[in-house]
Amino acid sequence: MSLPGGFSFAHPWVLLLLLLVPLLALLKGKFGGTAGVTFSNTAMLAAIGRRQRNRAGAFLATLTYLALSLFIIALARPQLGSVVTRVQATGVDIMLAIDVSRSMLAEDFTIGTQRANRIDAVKLVTEKFIRERPNDRIGIVAFAGQPYLVSPLTLDHDWLIRNLERLRIGLVEDGTAIGSAIASAANRLKDKEAKTKLIVLLTDGDNNAGKVQPLTAAEAAKALGIRIYTIGAGTEGEAPFPLVNQFGRTVYRNVLVRFDEKTLEEIAAMTDGKYFRATDTSSLEKIFAEIDMLEKSKVEVEKTAQYRDLFQWFLIPGVACLLLHILLSQTVWRRLP
Repeated sequence: MSLPGGFSFAHPWVLLLLLLVPLLALLKGKFGGTAGVTFSNTAMLAAIGRRQRNRAGAFLATLTYLALSLFIIALARPQLGSVVTRVQATGVDIMLAIDVSRSMLAEDFTIGTQRANRIDAVKLVTEKFIRERPNDRIGIVAFAGQPYLVSPLTLDHDWLIRNLERLRIGLVEDGTAIGSAIASAANRLKDKEAKTKLIVLLTDGDNNAGKVQPLTAAEAAKALGIRIYTIGAGTEGEAPFPLVNQFGRTVYRNVLVRFDEKTLEEIAAMTDGKYFRATDTSSLEKIFAEIDMLEKSKVEVEKTAQYRDLFQWFLIPGVACLLLHILLSQTVWRRLP
């Protein structure tokens, strides 16, 4: 039995004996004690020392019941302390490689009932994925014409999500360097001793930038024991793209978005991963949920209890009450034999 503030009882069931204390008091009051002197009629003694005798008896009885209650509480072993819980990492390291090329501004996704661009939908779903894996080390690499590190592998997911929220289109030169993104993410995983190392690659285009070819980077990742899940985001073909006209207003124009689905499938197959197609926010959520289920690991929890016994805090006052009862009952409030 634990109480707020780290206070608990080792044997809480003993506290049930406290229910007997008021019962004993009731029985004592009903039947009384053994008479010291017998009278045929006590009416003549009714006014003699009534107040003093009643007060003395009540006080001595209170000492008895208080001592008994304190002994019962001491027997239940009150303790003060805490349980220290240590959660060990699952041994799964994940690098998220997220496309931030200009084509990710295409608004063919929705958030709630509002139309949204691809990058905002991806950030929303990615945040949910991160929060549902609190015991994994996760990092983020963003890429357009070249990759850049958003966050190294970390268990501080609040800090990770704050960095995710700062993702913007246009921070680096435009393009889609898929091969370089895989190489950069793999480089962050290569020296780690995790049991499972993953890259989740999300893009909406084909490789048109960078010095490393996607399949070459995937082959290197495989050699390092890294599995890659690839996600193709967005509708295939034309997608509504926001543009600012000469009057400063945002207008939309359908723009052809090229997509290399075959290469993403080959990257996943080569590394024993899986390829997914996300055409809207709902399908993207289902994909991250499936990856989450595929890569679940057992969480090891270590608990250490640190308690200090407090029974003496109740035992000593109980003994004091008992000794005071004996002292008073044998001196100033001594009963007739």
